[in-house]
Amino acid sequence: MAVYKGRFAPSPTGPLHAGSLVAALASWLDARAHGGIWLVRIEDVDMPRCVHGADQLILQQLAACGLDSDEPVVWQSQRSDRYQQALNQLIEQGHAYPCGCSRKDIEAALRAQGASRERHHIAVYPGTCRPEHGGLQGKPARAWRFWIPGTAEVAWTDRRLGPQTQNVATEVGDFILKRADGLWAYQLAMAVDDAAQGISHVVRGEDLADNTARQILLQRALTLPTPSYMHTPLVLGANGEKLSKQNGAEALDLGDPLRALNAAARSLGLPPHTGSVSQALTAWTTVWASAWPA
Repeated sequence: MAVYKGRFAPSPTGPLHAGSLVAALASWLDARAHGGIWLVRIEDVDMPRCVHGADQLILQQLAACGLDSDEPVVWQSQRSDRYQQALNQLIEQGHAYPCGCSRKDIEAALRAQGASRERHHIAVYPGTCRPEHGGLQGKPARAWRFWIPGTAEVAWTDRRLGPQTQNVATEVGDFILKRADGLWAYQLAMAVDDAAQGISHVVRGEDLADNTARQILLQRALTLPTPSYMHTPLVLGANGEKLSKQNGAEALDLGDPLRALNAAARSLGLPPHTGSVSQALTAWTTVWASAWPA
């Protein structure tokens, strides 16, 4: 049987909060229940959003909760060469093209098509710079995009949410691989690093489920394996939206890690955590047994 490898990949834009601990605990429990390996990877490709020292604080918070990486922690900001190699491969295979559109250009093109932009809705790139539409047409290249194939209906089975489908062409469009500011896009970094680290199972928050189809398309284009996916329930803030640093989520109280773990366990439908690892694993297995792959 292949070795189970899971991971938790926080962004160091601030300390962990209650919602991020739910994802960390779920991925850790699933790895332990499968007798597998659990890794921590710092997702710091978006350097302007990162807070100095937040990465070390996150590692301290995880350690206080008994959640230590089984292998050395990886920082994505140190892996640019791997992402460039992947982009070069996609370009050579005709899966990527340069884009000269600014955000204003895209919004103007969408308005011209009669499209409206709703809050939290992904703006579908209209394909202005696609080679079939004339490419850059004299504009300087700003970014690189993934060229969505004509039939981009991606289907997968989520271990909690069940069968999922997304037509990436109509719901997202040709998405960014390398940004205009030279930074790497989340989708490419995740696909490359999951494969490089041998990740077999991804357990993360439900807010990231929408990314799965794009990552599967990249995995296929780069001939990388596709992990099993499971998206956990979200912790909501007082405004009914996902708890996050942006809507005032407070940092975890390191003075009482057991209390924080119990709150995370409740969000996952688990009984109170007593500090016993075997008890926690038994509870996870019992609650999520039907979600495990056959």
